[in-house]
Amino acid sequence: MDAICLLVAGVVRVALPGPEFTLSWEHSVQRSRWEERYRIDGDSLMLIEARVSGTGAGMEPAAAATFRDGIWSWQPRTRFPEVRLTHSGYTRDYSVCWRDGCRELSALTGPAEDGAVVVLRGCG
Repeated sequence: MDAICLLVAGVVRVALPGPEFTLSWEHSVQRSRWEERYRIDGDSLMLIEARVSGTGAGMEPAAAATFRDGIWSWQPRTRFPEVRLTHSGYTRDYSVCWRDGCRELSALTGPAEDGAVVVLRGCG
């Protein structure tokens, strides 16, 4: 697998060149920025780094996290077959960054209804 596919309702909307991407968003309650960096690893996505600029409301950093310049950072090394994101009209859009730049999720997949799920996974 050498690309990251973004699917809506089982249909590939876009394929981004791999092997890594960063997903970021603003926490809906704390309004803190959260980032997760993933890498294609075989037939799964590995969460290689998580970063958060605050704590609270389900945003607790891992025990091994380090704090530098106002950011908690840690390396989970957790594998997932896919990452599922739910669109919400009550929060800001997700941002997806890869080697060619960054875009809002809806700019990549097209407009989505509230509750629509976007699936990210490796594809060939």
